[in-house]
Amino acid sequence: MGPPAGIDHLVFAAPTLAAGIEEIEARLGTRPVPGGRHPSFGTHNALVALGPEVYLEVVAPDPTLSAPARGIGFGAGDVEKPRLVTWALRSGVIEDAASAAGLGAVQPGRRERPDGSVLRWRLSDPYVGRDGGVVPFLIDWGGSPHPAGSAPSAGVLVEVCLQHPNPAAVRARLRVLGLDLDVTAASEPGLVAVVESVAGRVELG
Repeated sequence: MGPPAGIDHLVFAAPTLAAGIEEIEARLGTRPVPGGRHPSFGTHNALVALGPEVYLEVVAPDPTLSAPARGIGFGAGDVEKPRLVTWALRSGVIEDAASAAGLGAVQPGRRERPDGSVLRWRLSDPYVGRDGGVVPFLIDWGGSPHPAGSAPSAGVLVEVCLQHPNPAAVRARLRVLGLDLDVTAASEPGLVAVVESVAGRVELG
């Protein structure tokens, strides 16, 4: 079936960045490289590319940053072990799409790279409820270079499988975003990514 059209990246949260990096290297055979810090979310990250414009982001609380009032971004402060928590969809009409899908206000984002440079983007509010992360948040990189271009390749994203206790409601919300995706009934929300990696075909959940 292939991955969702327009998928930008997967978010793989971990209690610590070191734990997340080790998990992805062990599973995919490629070590994620540090990407930088997100002061607005209290996190830092590391990346591997899963295609020319798709990447996997390992994200974890940054102990050098103060926790934001709304909590650590992307639920990274709550995970007990590394796992996929959500995904991002690229949008060139991000304000309209976010409004139509109930994804909150669009806001600027930034990440400080290890070399001191800063990446900037716009994204829908990642703190807004999105059915346990099964519904993506939206991102628009504008003129910034896409992170997949400078991250080490860990293979190719083959498929993303979505799961939720109320699949019909999630499918309806996805259709507002132009996504006609299957959602499997499950006791808990979740997503599983299938990656054709240097270590073979791997399922990440």
